Amino acid sequence: MKLTMIHGQAHRGSTCMVARELAEKIQKGMQEQAAITEFFLPEDFDKPCCGCYTCFQTSLEHCPHFQKLKPLADALLEADVIILDSPVYVYHATGQMMSLLDHFGTWWVVHRPRPEMSRKQAVVISTAAGGGMKSTNQDMADSLEMWGVHKVYRMGLGVQSTKPQEIPEGILRRIHKKTDRLSARICRQHGAQGYNTRAKKWFYLMRLAHNHFPPAEPDWGYWERNGWHKNKRPWQ
Repeated sequence: MKLTMIHGQAHRGSTCMVARELAEKIQKGMQEQAAITEFFLPEDFDKPCCGCYTCFQTSLEHCPHFQKLKPLADALLEADVIILDSPVYVYHATGQMMSLLDHFGTWWVVHRPRPEMSRKQAVVISTAAGGGMKSTNQDMADSLEMWGVHKVYRMGLGVQSTKPQEIPEGILRRIHKKTDRLSARICRQHGAQGYNTRAKKWFYLMRLAHNHFPPAEPDWGYWERNGWHKNKRPWQ
């Protein structure tokens, strides 16, 4: 089993602490050895999308940032479990996290989805001293769901502090209980396959569009080569 964790900030704070705790519990709960690959933004990727449209017109491999992006892309495709985390910045995920996700627009189910995603689980995690966790998690979950990830879990935690060591004991106990329950659920679901409901709906809508409008390349050809205009499906 492989687990890929991407932190939306280089600071090793409360959000990073929760993500690492969950990853370690998943690792411990699996009977087979689980390898954890960890990235920090912007240390490991610091390029904003320049809007050149090259990836949509050709492929992601032609992105001007692809050489720096490739280690993260490979790790995401190889992972059984993906964890994306971000502290709340003005009620949203960090700019670094959003800049990274901007680069994977072609992976969305309405363009050129990756079948590997149907065999993965993912977690989005956000923390704040106050609020904004729901919208921050939504920022990250949008991409994961539209990539076709089988199941996307969300953890939003109001920690009432700016440093892990200052989190009140009662909140820490709740964090430990939540990571216990979620790690156990992820371990039980390991090996499950299929698109989430949102991605499956958009797959069929786009398939209908492909069959009623002139072919738009390279998306149409990608679907045709994979047999998705006929009986095959990316989650099979």
